[in-house]
Amino acid sequence: MRNIILTSLIAVCTLSVFSQNKKWTLEEAVAYAIENNISIKQSELEVDQAEIQKDDAIGRFLPSLNASGSINSNTGANINPVTNSFENTTFVSFTTGFQSNLTLFDGLRNIRQYQRAQLDQIAAQYRLGQMKDDISLFVANAYLQILFEKENLKIIQSQIQITKDQLQRTNELVDAGVVPRGDLLEIKSTLASDEQRIVRAENQIRIALINLAQILLIKDYENFDIADAEYEVPLNTIMEKPVAEVVQVAKESRFEIKIAEQNLDIAEKDLQIARGAYYPTLSAFAGYNTRWADNDFLGRDFISQLYENDGTFFGAQLQVPIFNGLGVRNNVKRNKLNIELANYRKEQAELDLESNVYQAYTDAQGALKAHEAAIAAEEAQQLAYEYSQERFEVGIINSFEFSQALSRFENAQSEAIRTKYDYIFKLKLLELYFGVALY
Repeated sequence: MRNIILTSLIAVCTLSVFSQNKKWTLEEAVAYAIENNISIKQSELEVDQAEIQKDDAIGRFLPSLNASGSINSNTGANINPVTNSFENTTFVSFTTGFQSNLTLFDGLRNIRQYQRAQLDQIAAQYRLGQMKDDISLFVANAYLQILFEKENLKIIQSQIQITKDQLQRTNELVDAGVVPRGDLLEIKSTLASDEQRIVRAENQIRIALINLAQILLIKDYENFDIADAEYEVPLNTIMEKPVAEVVQVAKESRFEIKIAEQNLDIAEKDLQIARGAYYPTLSAFAGYNTRWADNDFLGRDFISQLYENDGTFFGAQLQVPIFNGLGVRNNVKRNKLNIELANYRKEQAELDLESNVYQAYTDAQGALKAHEAAIAAEEAQQLAYEYSQERFEVGIINSFEFSQALSRFENAQSEAIRTKYDYIFKLKLLELYFGVALY
């Protein structure tokens, strides 16, 4: 028993340490979100409901079988179920039986309903796929935001180290009488501002991590973190393709269009089901019954009466619709309108998708140009900073001018990082339209 308790404690401690040291990769975060996201779970339940509806449709092809039984106490003139004659006396009777019904023809509505259930099942699977894509993209955006905030913090930490070095250098120059003490105070002020910016940057990382943890439904915010992966700017081969080709591939593969097409097929199937109500319904039935009464004139016991008073029946029933208060006709007209609506929605979905692809294509191009411009600006600001540093060290410029050069260089670095992750995300979105997996 002691060994079991010790083993359990070790396992719990190991799991706790693992949880605290866990650093999530993008692939793990996306996979976990797909497994645990509430919206995805709801879509999975819709798939299960569609499967049940399909089973319901299959069940309509099968015969029904029902048992019945009744016991009655009769007083006065009543029909004796055994003798089938009126008897003016008090007696107890019992009847029981089974009956089965089978629909032979109902205007093909059973077949159409089964086909509709199949279409609805496929549509539910498409909706689930679309939800997974949306959640995956949402997770990727939050993940990349954390990476940006972390790299931005590294830039600030790197710059604050430069400021500390300059503080030491300026202190030496002040002691040597080369630069005025005001330059030293300016550097100290800059250092204090940089330390405040580090605090804000760390807070931004914490907020971004909490945002992703909430998306993943993880409550342990304090120990949640992601892997410090380095994402290089990917090749933009997809933007070398004509945008019309991307649009065409998106129309063939995206779930939005597939869902709209399925909804149109479902609307057409509903119209066929509604028209089936114009046709006659033919059904067959068969059954078995038996009865007992306590005043049996032959004096037979309960079991004997059940054996000797039984009987079977079977037959067919034809029901021809003639007039049903315009209900069938109006239902047909209603479903015709639903087909038109579904067709318009499909056309709108195609237009929306085309617009979204063009927007994603343009955004990706713009993000790439913005990143290239930011890289060029970073390189230029780095040269300007290095030149200012040389001039500051020989006393040509003061500490304020040097701090401004350092600040511009830092802003350029931050902008280069921001445009990098903005481009990565927008390229991923464009690739998703082209059918490329997120990771």
